[in-house]
Amino acid sequence: MDKWDGQRFIESMQLDKSKSVLEIGIGTGRIAVKVAPNCKSLCGIDISEKTIQRAAENLSMYQNIKLICDDFMSCKLEADFDVIYSSLTFMHIQDKLSAIQKVAALLSNNGLFVLSIDKNQNEYIDMGDRKVKIYPDNPNDIRSYLSASKLKLIDEFETDHAYVTVSRKASLSVFICFANREVARGSATEGL
Repeated sequence: MDKWDGQRFIESMQLDKSKSVLEIGIGTGRIAVKVAPNCKSLCGIDISEKTIQRAAENLSMYQNIKLICDDFMSCKLEADFDVIYSSLTFMHIQDKLSAIQKVAALLSNNGLFVLSIDKNQNEYIDMGDRKVKIYPDNPNDIRSYLSASKLKLIDEFETDHAYVTVSRKASLSVFICFANREVARGSATEGL
């Protein structure tokens, strides 16, 4: 599956044993099996009960996994995460701005969001016996949603079949520092 994510996708997460991680659309655990041994905790959410069951089997050797069968958009997640990632899942989410705003709210200060979106712009996925409606992703729209959600784009790259964005949530101290500089500048220029 390196054609959609791959090693650079994993490395972009900057994992270490102190980090809490959320995967949106964990599926069968294909990426999670590479992430779990390199983080403190991994929470995976997926809307499909069948794939959550497969993920539980595929990740059974790890003690730091929590799996949730629910819709990311309506699920109430209480934790802050140091890293949130998703590969090929946002095509199933119609309101991408709201999804990215939710990601931003769930990220800890300086947290990373790594997103792989499919280059395919078809509105349906042919599953053989049925077609599944999807909402194709657009890199320009994703950049706009990241910015609107106060996530700073720090890297972008392409794979054979996907666009990948890496963004960071600025820490509160950076905003305070910046705001103080603006006040100081404003004060220094007043009366001139």
